[in-house]
Amino acid sequence: MTIKLVVLLSTLLLAQGARSDLLDYGDDYEDHHDSTVNQMLVPRSHQEDATLILNNLLKEYDKTLRPDIGVKPTVIDVGIYVNSIGPVSSIDMKSEGIQLQSFPTSRTLPTLSVSVSYSTSNMVGLIWLPDTIFRNSKNADSHWITTPNQLLRIRNNGTILYTLRMTINAECQLQLHNFPMDEHSCPLVFSSYGYPRDEIMYKWARNSVATSDQKYWRLYQFDFMGLRNTTDVLSTTAGDYVLMTVYFDLSRRMGYFTIQTYIPCILTVVLSWVSFWIKSDATPARTALGITTVLTMTTLSTVARNSLPRVSYVTAMDLFVTVCFLFVFAAMIEYAMLNYYSYSVRRPPPKTQRMTYSSFNMAHTPRPMMPMGNSLFWHDYEDNCLYECLDGKDCTSFFCCYEECKEGGWKKGRIHVNIRELDSYSRVFFPTSFLLFNIVYWVSYLYL
Repeated sequence: MTIKLVVLLSTLLLAQGARSDLLDYGDDYEDHHDSTVNQMLVPRSHQEDATLILNNLLKEYDKTLRPDIGVKPTVIDVGIYVNSIGPVSSIDMKSEGIQLQSFPTSRTLPTLSVSVSYSTSNMVGLIWLPDTIFRNSKNADSHWITTPNQLLRIRNNGTILYTLRMTINAECQLQLHNFPMDEHSCPLVFSSYGYPRDEIMYKWARNSVATSDQKYWRLYQFDFMGLRNTTDVLSTTAGDYVLMTVYFDLSRRMGYFTIQTYIPCILTVVLSWVSFWIKSDATPARTALGITTVLTMTTLSTVARNSLPRVSYVTAMDLFVTVCFLFVFAAMIEYAMLNYYSYSVRRPPPKTQRMTYSSFNMAHTPRPMMPMGNSLFWHDYEDNCLYECLDGKDCTSFFCCYEECKEGGWKKGRIHVNIRELDSYSRVFFPTSFLLFNIVYWVSYLYL
């Protein structure tokens, strides 16, 4: 009870403008109480004058009719002060928690000789206010704690300043083709609901858009780049309406996606290249490594998609993850080809186990057979080819042929790739092509 009483007293004193110090609350307050109250209380005669002016001001005033009705459009100067933004949801495509104060100003009353401010809704409910709506808001709330957060100020030139504090969740259509290196301009659009522009004219006041300190904004994945305001006209069957738009320019931060997606994908691709240095006869090791990397890329692809809405087009992250998956899959297919063709090389007849040589190849002796799993592999069988089929080409360097060339199986000019050297080729081809892809990818999306 003591704490509640102190809070209540301090609130009353602050409302009266009195100086109070809760730390020295006690006898000192009694000594200064009378003098403080006498300093801050408004004389009775001044209160009566203000009351009389306001009562006479609204005596013949109709709050249901806009100012200058039937004469000219009512001009409303608009300003917005942004307290905070965030967070921005890519899944729902909306900007949550845009907390702002709007300042619609209009000439609605005759010239006064005094300036009066109200922070409650008593006077607000007695005058005409524009029917402003936020066209792309999903939901909005006004702040009412501890009192309605609105201000009505009647200036002595007849202009009324009305401010209202609210929080708006606005829709923002995100274009995610460059995700996660994307930039967006999220709009906040407002206009009159029932008055076309020949009755109400909105216009931006000078220095009409401002922001608070961005230190405590909850943007998380985005950097705030600035504000822009525009004025447009919306043509409908009910008339032409003035649209006021504030654009919030945002740029996505890549840190989260670099750690969660890009780096794991790159490391998984590099891991798949380890199989090129494992012996080709180590089938269990290379198969297990290939399957593991493929499944890892599948998981990373699924996780990357969870942070995106289900758009039908390909994003930058989709492209990167897909190419990484193809590299991992190709590394596994490379071993499948190596294993298949190594065991499928044509072997000499089992009785003689030797070949027919031309006079040009008599210096070559047959190589011994080597055990390979459950089969026998004729080592360097390609070197024992028929020279007369080559038409002058060097058999051991680039071209080769087999016995079936006599039967038409050999095609003249065919380029020969030694299948047993496929791992050696892959050690160069895979890293080089992946590096080139990364250069093209990052330059295209970051600088072009």
